[in-house]
Amino acid sequence: MNVLDTMIVRSFGYPQSGWIDLKKEKMSKGDFLYKLTISKAALKTITLIPGETSYFFLNQLSSKLNLSREKLQDSYDKFSYKTDGNILAETYKLPLGMDEEHLMFYLINYTNKRYKEFSQKIFGAYNKKKWYYYLTIASIIQKEAANNKEMPLVSSVIHNRLKKGMRLQMDGTLNYGKYSHTKVTSKKIKTDTSKYNTYKNKGVPSSPVCAVSLNTIKHSIFPAKTKYLYFVKDNVTKSHIFSDNYKSHLQNIKKNRTVKRRKKKKKIAKKTAYKKVLTSQEKSVYSKKRPTKKTKSVKSLWSNVNWIVHKWNTKLKQINKP
Repeated sequence: MNVLDTMIVRSFGYPQSGWIDLKKEKMSKGDFLYKLTISKAALKTITLIPGETSYFFLNQLSSKLNLSREKLQDSYDKFSYKTDGNILAETYKLPLGMDEEHLMFYLINYTNKRYKEFSQKIFGAYNKKKWYYYLTIASIIQKEAANNKEMPLVSSVIHNRLKKGMRLQMDGTLNYGKYSHTKVTSKKIKTDTSKYNTYKNKGVPSSPVCAVSLNTIKHSIFPAKTKYLYFVKDNVTKSHIFSDNYKSHLQNIKKNRTVKRRKKKKKIAKKTAYKKVLTSQEKSVYSKKRPTKKTKSVKSLWSNVNWIVHKWNTKLKQINKP
């Protein structure tokens, strides 16, 4: 823009920053300068849920912003530091019209800034390698914890096991990438040969399992002070039961199985009782005697015929009387 253009724009106000929607592709210079000051970006709100993987987030971006999934992946791989965890889990207002490369650059660059700021608050510096180590622990917490209150406890289990040189043996680490929503089975544990299998590999995986929130990262750095080494899901409360020795852990598993069996028996008993009620209702319906029409016997029919003939003959006699 020349000096005159600058003066014209300033007379209208100040140009909008970032991506803006001008509504038209062709317009006069004056109209263009005016729209620079009044037009706003056409935004789309997209949330990256804590615990979700980049695989599913890129699918979401492709679908909602009408972008190429392949190009998004290429751009993500170009700017990312690790396989996952490169984009902070939060809600984004993204401008429509941004191409795949610019979008990935924006999201990853924004995340790096947030990571750096948060790290400097905690450590006074930003060591990317160290930060992603805690980020990886945070991603396991994000996958394993039933709620926010459990996060420091799950974190303590991870740190305590690592200190003792124990394998983490956590199912959540196998919900990586496209397996984010897949149930972890004993077969998956045995056959998975990836870096994420903490049943086979010691330490934490070399990359985060999923996207995390800043709050979860804080819990990965500051675990609760416990001696817990194990936890199992409570079938009643759906939260976890924590223990500091294997014997107690096995007892908790046993209790859980007993509760599960009882619940299963109750469910079966309920179904059986319901079926019995249905059967008794059906019997009561079908056992009711339907009103049947009385069928006349041949003998009664003939007597009726004879009566009609008799009546007819009587009338004829009366007519024929002189």
